Amino acid sequence: MRKLVYAFMANLLLPNLLIAQNTKGPESTKAKTMTSAALVGHSIKIVLKPYQNTKIYIGTNYGKSRVLADSALLNAKSEGVFESKTKLTPGIYFLVSPKYSILFDFLVDESQHFKIIADTAAINTFQIIGSTENDIFKAYSKSINELGMQLSSIENKYKTATNAKDSASFKELYLTKDKEVKAARANVIKTNPGTMTSFFLNVMQRPEAPAVPSINGKQDSLYPYYYVKNHFWDNVVFNDNRLLRTPFFEEKLDEYFKNYVSREPDSIIEELQYILTVAKTGKEIYPFLLFKFTNKYIAPEFMGQEKVFLHLFQNFFAKGDTVLLNEASKKSITERAYSMMANQLGLAAPGLIINSPENKKVSLYDQKATYTLLAFWDPTCSHCKIEIPRLDSFYKASWKDLNVKIFSVNINFKELVAWKNFIKENHLENWTHAYQTEEDLNKEIKAGLPTTIRQQYDVFKTPTFYLLDSNKKIIAKNLSLEQFNDFLVNTNKKK
Repeated sequence: MRKLVYAFMANLLLPNLLIAQNTKGPESTKAKTMTSAALVGHSIKIVLKPYQNTKIYIGTNYGKSRVLADSALLNAKSEGVFESKTKLTPGIYFLVSPKYSILFDFLVDESQHFKIIADTAAINTFQIIGSTENDIFKAYSKSINELGMQLSSIENKYKTATNAKDSASFKELYLTKDKEVKAARANVIKTNPGTMTSFFLNVMQRPEAPAVPSINGKQDSLYPYYYVKNHFWDNVVFNDNRLLRTPFFEEKLDEYFKNYVSREPDSIIEELQYILTVAKTGKEIYPFLLFKFTNKYIAPEFMGQEKVFLHLFQNFFAKGDTVLLNEASKKSITERAYSMMANQLGLAAPGLIINSPENKKVSLYDQKATYTLLAFWDPTCSHCKIEIPRLDSFYKASWKDLNVKIFSVNINFKELVAWKNFIKENHLENWTHAYQTEEDLNKEIKAGLPTTIRQQYDVFKTPTFYLLDSNKKIIAKNLSLEQFNDFLVNTNKKK
């Protein structure tokens, strides 16, 4: 039996949407028995031996997470009922034991009045009465499980083969059996059009890459890639809430963005815009997708992809979708967006006219250099105490010869003594050091200026680094020092 894993999305940007179907949560739901009256919503009767006088559950998926959807109290005869005036979102569900082990899967369609009879002593022989969708699903599951076991057996033999002849033989057998599995799935889709089983099999499918074609004697090596990309979502519409109630939709979505979408922000934006526009009418799937993409690109894996988050903010949240957020999340996402707007790749760096250690005004734009490395740090930050001397090592080893200048900004005006001591002790000569005084900061705040230095440069962690070109345009950000070094070396080679 599979163990139920709780994996609720806890990101700050997740809206106040309850993941469990029942708004009170399964544990706090009033226990239900077979004596309950018939309901308009869902009513799933259950007999689960040998459990008696105990609570059991049904669960489902919310993307990759598994969540509980309802609970029922079994009586002395092992009988109970899952019921509510509210319908469950159709999809793949599973029965959960009192100890939170998953017993088996079943389908919930629009008609949510049926009966389950099962015994844990012979769990594979469970029955579902009154649901044609589950008859189809169970028949498919039985046949595909048998084929899957055969496929797995052949695969194990292939792995343990001791000679090339056996390996080739088992490989051929595997490919033949794999074709049989795919044919079985295709047959279920063909013979059961419009059913949930057919729908889910279509979601699971990946198109097979065709052979490389030859046009006028020249091979088109990119054709298979684009064929798979263009057919990846055949028969899938993104506003269907049932997609959430599967264990494979989000995994397929991640696979698509990893393998078939360029890392360039504009390519990602094009894909997201289409998906979210189509999903807009899906009551559950739309907020799920919007927050999934927001969480992914608010702190992206690759430089420059913050542009994707800003697109989401400007085209969805700023146009009314903040109603999906609680007040704390609304404030957080809005502030984060405004902190990113002025420091995107290709933009001119916001001007800085601040104080030197001797309290003389210094300007970022007065620094004449092929490149300027802008460093925001705090002398009390333990990570800064490691990274800032490392930055100096790169500077002295090679960056100085590339005409790089360091413009170093202390963002903690309360620690001026520690800052000056750190500069002296670590011999950070030939840098421009500066800080903003408390008085100047208060003047900005009092004048109602929209952004402070921290906001202009999105300094929510220290150290934060930017690389500027000779015109002070931002050409790199949010990289490790090693990555900045590679970037500088490669850019200089190109020049």
